[in-house]
Amino acid sequence: MAAIRRLIPSFNRVLVEKVVQPKKSAGGILLPETSKQLNSGKVIAVGPGSRDKEGKLIPVALKEGDHVLLPEYGGLEVKLAPEKEYLLYRDDDILGTLHE
Repeated sequence: MAAIRRLIPSFNRVLVEKVVQPKKSAGGILLPETSKQLNSGKVIAVGPGSRDKEGKLIPVALKEGDHVLLPEYGGLEVKLAPEKEYLLYRDDDILGTLHE
């Protein structure tokens, strides 16, 4: 049995699992690849935060489980599992949180 790898980000970093949009609709219709897809992900892990000039901790505004909007470019790709896509961002690179 393979060991599960866990990454705890440092400082104000956020580990995000990218949400891959389905290639088929619920009715089985194939969706064209040219359709505009939302670049989003789910927060998996959050660092403790960064420090200001006085040494006070500035916590990260995101928490595990948040659905976030990601920038089109950027982020560091991290391989923790072969079938999933993980990206590491700074908290200020995240564009916003998605609510339903």
